Amino acid sequence: MSSDDLSAPLGQTEPRKRRFRLPVSPPQAIAAVLGVVLLGFLGFAIFGNDPMGGEPVARIALKPPAPSEEKPPVEVKRGPAKAAEKAPEVGGQKTITIIDGSSGARRDVVVSSDGAENASEPAGSAAVPVMAGSNPKLLEKARYGMVPIAADGMKPVSAYAAGSDAERARAMKIPSIAIVIGGLGVGAAKTTEAIMKLPAAVTLAFTPYGSDPGKLVERARAQRHEVLLQVPMEPFDYPDNDPGPQTLLATASAEQNLDRLLWHMSRFQGYVGLANFMGARFVAADSAMQPVLRDAAKRGLAYFDDGTAPRSVGQAVAEGTAVPFARADLGIDTSPTSADIDKALARLESLARERGYAVGTASALPISIERIAAWAKTLESRGVMLVPLTTAMLKSKSG
Repeated sequence: MSSDDLSAPLGQTEPRKRRFRLPVSPPQAIAAVLGVVLLGFLGFAIFGNDPMGGEPVARIALKPPAPSEEKPPVEVKRGPAKAAEKAPEVGGQKTITIIDGSSGARRDVVVSSDGAENASEPAGSAAVPVMAGSNPKLLEKARYGMVPIAADGMKPVSAYAAGSDAERARAMKIPSIAIVIGGLGVGAAKTTEAIMKLPAAVTLAFTPYGSDPGKLVERARAQRHEVLLQVPMEPFDYPDNDPGPQTLLATASAEQNLDRLLWHMSRFQGYVGLANFMGARFVAADSAMQPVLRDAAKRGLAYFDDGTAPRSVGQAVAEGTAVPFARADLGIDTSPTSADIDKALARLESLARERGYAVGTASALPISIERIAAWAKTLESRGVMLVPLTTAMLKSKSG
């Protein structure tokens, strides 16, 4: 008993104060609070109407447009289901690496991507239009655009041949040399230099690549050059050595290769024939070459073998399919120096005097263009004539 209890009046003792105690321990209280919060959240998630799932939402007031701001409804043109699923890419570009077949030099080039690797889709609106100077009667609409065809007794190989009848008749009587400059169309500057600086009798071979090979081909034909289409074909070390998109493959089916050939042929018009671009493996396979040259025969095109593949069956297949044919005898700028180019041109002269004609190939190197142009100026004074490739084909056939 305390001293306060002894001094308090009798009968007035206050009840003892008791300390407040929590019904539960502090950890249990914290768990209870968290449980209540969790139940509240679950209830809001289940019964609340929040389609944004708690994402931040901004609310703005929208006013209806004034009558002058209303736009007329857009007309929707419905076409074939396939066109709606995937429209052809127009203006798209991709970078490819072009590898020179003789020197092995590599060059990155930007080309149009429509059909570059996609042979399953038609070119549609991306198809190349008919070029100036092309005969509409010698063209037909195909999967990727306009391609050459023989019609009404006319053939592209004769319709687009350079040179006059008088020049061809004269060439039949004297030694003649044809020169083909290949790899054009990729690089407008070097192509233009070849077009403008080389004699008209020099034949120009264009690859199907480049941003707009058609314009360069038109310019070449305006300068009276004969034109070939170089078709990329499979080399032995493909794909490490890749000619480019849509390469014809020795292991592909005839249908696949002909479809790829259609894409190449539609890139421009006005050419007298086809030529191999690389392709040592492809041109050595009879089963691969047969469908290609049969198609060339049907379309009235010639075929030129650049002579870089010793095992090529091009000549035998061309003879069996009645395709006008020529094969290069040597590469003029295999060693691209002035002295070696001059020696190669001299060898062509000797061969032309022995056989009646000779065919050489070269690339559009500045040194090659310079030496060939200078050589050609004095060629006739030595009793030899520079002729387009189709004239050399006629001489080889008559011989």
